[in-house]
Amino acid sequence: MEEDQKTPGEDLSPEVLKRAMKAFKKRLKLTSLDEDSRLGRGACSGGAKGVCAIQPPNQYPPAVWEELCRQGRLRCSHGLYELRNPNN
Repeated sequence: MEEDQKTPGEDLSPEVLKRAMKAFKKRLKLTSLDEDSRLGRGACSGGAKGVCAIQPPNQYPPAVWEELCRQGRLRCSHGLYELRNPNN
């Protein structure tokens, strides 16, 4: 009895990955706008670098985010994800 050997991203459809990527970009944009609108940003505050990595939306399982990293669209570091190429 031989079991099917699937790769981790084999059961994820392109539509799911596309929707997850869209949700990630929207969350990143909203987080960035929220950070930019905070008070206390003065000329002497050292300058903010902005938001570049976030925790991904929890509507999608971790396998989705791992697959997007494997495809090179996202980068993961300590549970936070960032866009690999911001022009996507």
